[in-house]
Amino acid sequence: MGVFSFFRKIYDLDTLDTRFTISTSTPYKTVIEARDDAVASKERAAKFNGKAHPSRWNTPEFYLYYLVLVLAIPYMFWVAYDASSPTDPKYRKYQHLLTDGWIPGRKIDASDAQYRTFRSNIPYMAALLVFHPLLRRVYNAIIYPIKVTGQSARPTPEEADQRLNQRASFDFGFALIYLVALHGVSALKILVILYMNYQVATTLPRKYIPVATWVFNIGTLFANELCKGYKFGDIAVLLAGPPVKNNLLDSGPALVSWGRWLDSYGGLMGRWEILFNITVLRLISFNLDYYWSLDRRSYSPIEKQVDPAALSERDRVSIPAQAKDFSFRNYIAYAIYAPLYLTGPIITFNDFISQLRYKPASIETTRTIRYAVRFALTLLAMEVILHYDYVQAISKANPVWGEYTAAQLSLLSYFNLHLIWLKLLLPWRLFRLWSLVDGVDPPENMIRCVSDNWSTLAFWRSWHRSFYRWSLRYIYVPLGGSSFRTAKDAARSILTYVLVFTFVALWHDIQLHLLIWGWLVVFFMLPEMAAGFLFPKRKWENRPTAYRMICCVGAVANILMMMMANLVGFAVGVDGLERIIAGIFRDFSGFTFIIGACLALFVGVQVMFEIRESEARRGINLKC
Repeated sequence: MGVFSFFRKIYDLDTLDTRFTISTSTPYKTVIEARDDAVASKERAAKFNGKAHPSRWNTPEFYLYYLVLVLAIPYMFWVAYDASSPTDPKYRKYQHLLTDGWIPGRKIDASDAQYRTFRSNIPYMAALLVFHPLLRRVYNAIIYPIKVTGQSARPTPEEADQRLNQRASFDFGFALIYLVALHGVSALKILVILYMNYQVATTLPRKYIPVATWVFNIGTLFANELCKGYKFGDIAVLLAGPPVKNNLLDSGPALVSWGRWLDSYGGLMGRWEILFNITVLRLISFNLDYYWSLDRRSYSPIEKQVDPAALSERDRVSIPAQAKDFSFRNYIAYAIYAPLYLTGPIITFNDFISQLRYKPASIETTRTIRYAVRFALTLLAMEVILHYDYVQAISKANPVWGEYTAAQLSLLSYFNLHLIWLKLLLPWRLFRLWSLVDGVDPPENMIRCVSDNWSTLAFWRSWHRSFYRWSLRYIYVPLGGSSFRTAKDAARSILTYVLVFTFVALWHDIQLHLLIWGWLVVFFMLPEMAAGFLFPKRKWENRPTAYRMICCVGAVANILMMMMANLVGFAVGVDGLERIIAGIFRDFSGFTFIIGACLALFVGVQVMFEIRESEARRGINLKC
């Protein structure tokens, strides 16, 4: 295999996640068996080729687009680099936020606390990625070996149960050690919350489980935030009263001192409540999967006549685990599964148990190696950008946005969004890589680059995809989904979107600017919904080029709205966005730049359209 061919495979969708290249109803085992069948591959591609347009990559229209991109992309990087130059008079305002970098002569912008923490812990996480799977192998070989009785490659039901027990028992024990190492004595608080949630699912009458689950877990989100992690010192003050100076005989101060002494043993991550939100999603998944399992009609693999060792992803998610699988041990093993505990991606309980029982066919050593190389290249890209574009430090130094040109304001904002995307992408991929090495295949969180999104609706299918799929299964579908056939259905659908994104915003953090972000997202969805109703594709079948141009104009507007919403939610807030917009439009040059930027976005959207057409010609439809 040549170098070019290897890099093509690294950036192939199948390397990122096999879920992107096959239907969710197709077991990946059948794909492996048909991999060398050239006839089957051609038939699959031919099935979709009729729906896709001929390639436009080698047309005069796209040669013009290539020219625009060759000029625009270097200009974008240059503007951000020039605004970050040490010779710029504004450099001294944020210089203190920069640190020495590993590229000679350059400082690095490590001002973002989230990425700085991740970056400083990469060596330890890499060591854990190697140590944890090796420890599992030692455990499997010495402490819990499995006796293989069957002669076929397919495990017997008894062997599958043994594999589940082997993996779950290791995951349970490692989860307890992992919790104590990360959170110290606060591990007790987490286990109490998990136990209470388990009791909600397994002791209440069936009809009360969904409501009680949502009330308990949303209440936990608020309580964690308001009580700041339930510090033992604060609890002691509540019980015994505030300490009195120079009163050694009072038991109250002793209790408070003891509580604060316990708080000092907070582990590697004393503020456990910050990252507990991701665990809440798994708690809800366990409870609702258990609730739905109580009505097992038409759900068992035997009744559906499917091979439990070669289930499709849809079946792994929808077919409930066996009644005995909803044990407290399996629950802890799932909720605190070490590779996915801190950041995800999110996997449902049913899917997790299925993968513990039968090793997923999608985990292959060569694909995992390519995925690791892709992660390393992404990390390198992040590091290089932070050495040359100091956009995050600029935004954190309370800048006077009026001192920047319209081009600088726009492109600093643009690169700020890219860095937010990258700082989220990197931990998600590292922890997913750890999970793949360990033998569990969770969904990939990021499908496309943040610059390869033009639809407000489709954007949420590719950004934090595992959370999107979780929201579909546990919120959106139970609320009735969406329909715009009548005015009543449209109003109900909009309310559904508002409820979904309100939860999404509160789940991220209980902050006003995130609530505004969630509602802005819904508001910015409305124009796209209206455009789809006013310009249905079926009425433009005889004028595909005109329809493509109309869609492109709407897509440019969508991109601008999505940039504004995400700047409010994750970067500069409402006030910062107002100052940026005022700075861009303070004179005529700002209007000129925005027109040029919209033309460049128009070209970019045309390329995005053609990328999706190319995927369609390969039989791939990501719906985003």
